[in-house]
Amino acid sequence: MQPVELKKDIYWVGAIDWDLRNFHGYLTQRGSSYNAYLIIDEKITLIDTVKGLFADELLDRVSKIIDPSKIDYIVSNHVEMDHSGSLPKILELAKNATVITSPNGLNGLKAHYKKNWNFKIIKSGEHLSLGKRTLEFILTPMVHWPDNMVCYIPQEKILFSNDAFGQHIASTERFDDMYSFEVVMEEAKKYYANIVLPYGTQVQNVLKSVSGLDIKMIATSHGLIWREHISKIVEEYTKWASNKTEKKAVIVYDTMWNSTKKIASKIQQAFEDKGYKTILKNLQTNHISDIMTDIITSEYICVGSPTLNNNMMPNTAGFLTYLKGLAPKNRKAIAFGSYGWGGQSIKQIADALTEAGFKVEDNIKINYIPNREDLNKMIELLKEKL
Repeated sequence: MQPVELKKDIYWVGAIDWDLRNFHGYLTQRGSSYNAYLIIDEKITLIDTVKGLFADELLDRVSKIIDPSKIDYIVSNHVEMDHSGSLPKILELAKNATVITSPNGLNGLKAHYKKNWNFKIIKSGEHLSLGKRTLEFILTPMVHWPDNMVCYIPQEKILFSNDAFGQHIASTERFDDMYSFEVVMEEAKKYYANIVLPYGTQVQNVLKSVSGLDIKMIATSHGLIWREHISKIVEEYTKWASNKTEKKAVIVYDTMWNSTKKIASKIQQAFEDKGYKTILKNLQTNHISDIMTDIITSEYICVGSPTLNNNMMPNTAGFLTYLKGLAPKNRKAIAFGSYGWGGQSIKQIADALTEAGFKVEDNIKINYIPNREDLNKMIELLKEKL
């Protein structure tokens, strides 16, 4: 694949990871890309690199445009190794290059690579002249690491947005108007739900910081570059960051002999009778990262498990651990499950949901196999609380 020109003398030179299926616990069924950008100006500048395994792919694309040894600046917007992993190899060639990074970026790069490269520390609001163009920097700590920053070229109206607005998609298409809009938005939502969700307040601050910029293109670190649907993705980020929910319930469960499954189905019915949109997710057949994509706008999260060896099922425990880490705010919850003689799982689920910051509205537990009378009584009691 050739370099792709965004604007005159500004190129995508990143790498495509067609085989990626797991990104630290996040299922990436469509693979991903590691986006790096080359700017040809008086100061030749590379914005970010790629995962270390793809360094040769990056260098091959750069070499189609210029000799990599001529790179003057390498902007490291983010230390994480899918962004910075090729820095050591590139700096072996571009021996005189200066690494532009944030104060926390300096600490992170030194900790990762134990190298004393030629660093230039940048602060929020500072500018860097490349010749005809200028890079303007905005530090964006905790979106989603302490070192994160974004940069903007006012002459071209391009925002290099780092991890914000990204998606995990491997494709030869590079722009949002060249790919299915529905798929790009779904993957952007999944990316936010599984990577950015805990940092809603910080995202709101960043959206305010860039609101005054005239942006005609958002060059992300993963997936498609936004040029056609910029207003839509900014609108969605604004909604997601504000933690705005819909009248929706996501019902997540594991089951042994289908008793908990029966309870889950009846809980779904109760919500539907009260006008809620519902989504039913069996943890045996649905990955936790896909479930989070539904939870991002859900008012209720209902979690169920039978009791196994005095505990909840391992799938349910894993999901609750993942959910707690992503920390969606101001949601309501219901714990439920069937049991034989102990019934500890339901309280464990309720405690875990409470610890994660949810308001637990109900604990539903039914002994052994639920009969029609049990389930109908449960539905009526639940509907009174909704």
